[in-house]
Amino acid sequence: MSIQEGDKAPDFTLPASGGRTVSLKSLKGQPFVLYFYPK
Repeated sequence: MSIQEGDKAPDFTLPASGGRTVSLKSLKGQPFVLYFYPK
């Protein structure tokens, strides 16, 4: 998958602390920081 600057981010789900998951959809309207780093 590839996105360009200015594109809307597709919805996704990621693991979170405490065994939870979080989706982009669940964060709508809230400020957040998404940090990517190389493996």
